[in-house]
Amino acid sequence: MTDDLAGLQAETEAALAAAGDLRALDAVRVATLGKSGRVTALLKGLGAVPAEQRKERGAAVNHLKGVLEAAIESRRVALDAAALEARLAAERLDVSLPPRPFAPTGPESGALHPITRTVEELTAIFGAMGFGVAEGPDIEGDWFNFGALNIPDHHPARQDHDTFYVPAGADGRRPVLRTHTSPVQIRTMLGQEPPIRVIVPGRTWRADHDATHSPMFHQVEGLVIDRGITLAHLKGCLIDFLRAFFDIRDLPVRFRASYFPFTEPSMEVDIGWNRKTGELGKGGDWLEILGSGMVHPRVLANCGIDPREWQGFAFGMGIERITMLKHGIPDLRPFYDSDIRWLRHYGAPVLSPATLAEGV
Repeated sequence: MTDDLAGLQAETEAALAAAGDLRALDAVRVATLGKSGRVTALLKGLGAVPAEQRKERGAAVNHLKGVLEAAIESRRVALDAAALEARLAAERLDVSLPPRPFAPTGPESGALHPITRTVEELTAIFGAMGFGVAEGPDIEGDWFNFGALNIPDHHPARQDHDTFYVPAGADGRRPVLRTHTSPVQIRTMLGQEPPIRVIVPGRTWRADHDATHSPMFHQVEGLVIDRGITLAHLKGCLIDFLRAFFDIRDLPVRFRASYFPFTEPSMEVDIGWNRKTGELGKGGDWLEILGSGMVHPRVLANCGIDPREWQGFAFGMGIERITMLKHGIPDLRPFYDSDIRWLRHYGAPVLSPATLAEGV
């Protein structure tokens, strides 16, 4: 290599060593290998070199270009590593430090989702009445979800357009995403001797999706099995619950005859409200709130309970529906939008448990 090329290499390597960041490194690269760089100028000037020296000169300049490109890349890797180390050092978190002292009601604090809060309130109210809480799987077999509940094969809920089926198992049967929490009532009656008194909150799925329905929603159902249970027990239980939940002492409650496959007789339950203002307990209008009835003798027999000795009642309601009515929430969709602003407005304090003493 001629003296001028050796000097250029030494000068460039010194500039690379002095480059303290990527911007300085790029300036050295442009000055050396850019369109107007010194090495580029040497390559362009090969045409003026005598023919007998051109081949040797060209090989030396290209060799220098390769050496400098490798040196620049090596320096770039070193600077990237140094920048990463500096960033890691600056962003290091000392996990031994205590948490920041945020106020419990400050904007940084969390909140309970309205659904979670309502489930807590339901548990508190029915717990005071002696109810326990039962849970079950979200994916159910056909018999638990339909057959044991006296829902025949031709019932519309068994159709693909009404129910979410999952692929069939080894037995060839297709499980379903439960369409109600009633299968947990069946599991409870099969696994527990009467008397029984439970509520069943949980997620359910149906193929409904419009402005007032969601394919996934929450229900709570109740089941009481004992000797001598009558409609009077059902009415007293639900009236006390509705008045406690909505905190309206004289809330009007009405029971209407209806039909459900798993109860006989069956009743819809309405509460008084004002259609114009939406105020509960006022005006002369009625709003349907839940379904109920006496457990069908065939359902008891399906679970191995003698209906001649044991009787019971059951009820069910949508958790989103009663939450919207209690808190004046006008739209169902924000329940699942994960909007932190909505949650801060309608959410409940994490450290404020739902108890009858404070009035749920």
